[in-house]
Amino acid sequence: MDGRLERARELYDRAVLGGDVAGLEAADRGLDGVEADLALARGRVLHARFLDGQGGHGDEELGLFERAAELYRTIGDVRGEGEALLWVGVFHQVVREDEAPAAAALERALELATQAGDKLTLSYVLRHLGIAEHMAGRLSAARERLEESVRLRREVGFMAGVAANLVGLAYIAAAEGRREDAVAVLEEAGEIAGAEGAATVLGWVEEARGQL
Repeated sequence: MDGRLERARELYDRAVLGGDVAGLEAADRGLDGVEADLALARGRVLHARFLDGQGGHGDEELGLFERAAELYRTIGDVRGEGEALLWVGVFHQVVREDEAPAAAALERALELATQAGDKLTLSYVLRHLGIAEHMAGRLSAARERLEESVRLRREVGFMAGVAANLVGLAYIAAAEGRREDAVAVLEEAGEIAGAEGAATVLGWVEEARGQL
């Protein structure tokens, strides 16, 4: 059982059996954290279904991410709020293809993840900010965002994510006229994705090779 649920049970017993109600506020905070974690996890599952082509859960997905962000904000969980806002931004960018709300959520997530020292979330934020820069034709800015995301992902050991970013960097290199660099980056991406069993990323690598 999650420790926060067990703690809430203990505080309930203290209140009902011992007359000590002072801990009920702490029980609420702990349960808000559990609810936030669950909402975020459910939202990610729905997003995975969308990416798999199952779709149809847009409003529900966004509602879960926004609820998680609200709860984390209420309990003062900066790291959690930053992660939830990352996914709010991803939703607007990927599902709705609406860059204005995506940028607002991602920029706030960038601030919070930096404040919390959450390198993994920061790597996701930078990836999606890089995607936005690439879509807007700002190749240099896109490359800088993705390169920093790669650095962070290597640091935390998220190698499948490194491979995913390298595919993006290969497209940028090709757009900048650096075809040899693009080929080399794709080679590294393929090696990492293969070693990590990241079949989807391997598909991206092969698609990029076909286009280059």
